[in-house]
Amino acid sequence: MADEPAWETQPVTPERFDDLADVINPNRRDNHCWCLSHRCTAGEIAELGETREAAMRALTEGEPQGVVTYRDGLPVGWCSIGPRSHITRLTRSKLIRPLDDLDVWSIICVVVRGGHRRQGVTAAMLEGAVAYAAAHGAPGVEAYPVDPEGRMDLTMAFVGTRSMFERAGFEVMGTTDAVASRMPRLVMRRMLG
Repeated sequence: MADEPAWETQPVTPERFDDLADVINPNRRDNHCWCLSHRCTAGEIAELGETREAAMRALTEGEPQGVVTYRDGLPVGWCSIGPRSHITRLTRSKLIRPLDDLDVWSIICVVVRGGHRRQGVTAAMLEGAVAYAAAHGAPGVEAYPVDPEGRMDLTMAFVGTRSMFERAGFEVMGTTDAVASRMPRLVMRRMLG
């Protein structure tokens, strides 16, 4: 029997920026996603840097924008997580409105590095992300996945699925007015503490 992998989840700091890039954009293409569209307005992105990579790098010099999960020291997963109140696009959203006044943290993107899917990365990553939020005082963590019938359109996999979050202890709290791949997005929450 093979040894169990060693999992570690760490916040993305400037020192870990290249690990984030290795997961979400290994070829460093500027027109590829840098996990900014669901976090910042176009104006904020432009103010942060000349390229999307520079903008994301600038964000990590402030507070971490999420966590990277490592398996045996190799970066294999990214989870964009932070206080909902710090995510401009989410605070302004008319489609994903707050359920209540609880100052939850929100997961707005999950990515598993190519070649590492279906190997337990998502479970380890979500546990690490929730632990990170709990360690920083979050009363709960929300996610906004879809509940697909059948196979998920992989171009929208960044939002995650209901079953993925249920396995991580999240419960459905309601639906949003947002859609992904023509599927309504849910509001799922895991309470902490």
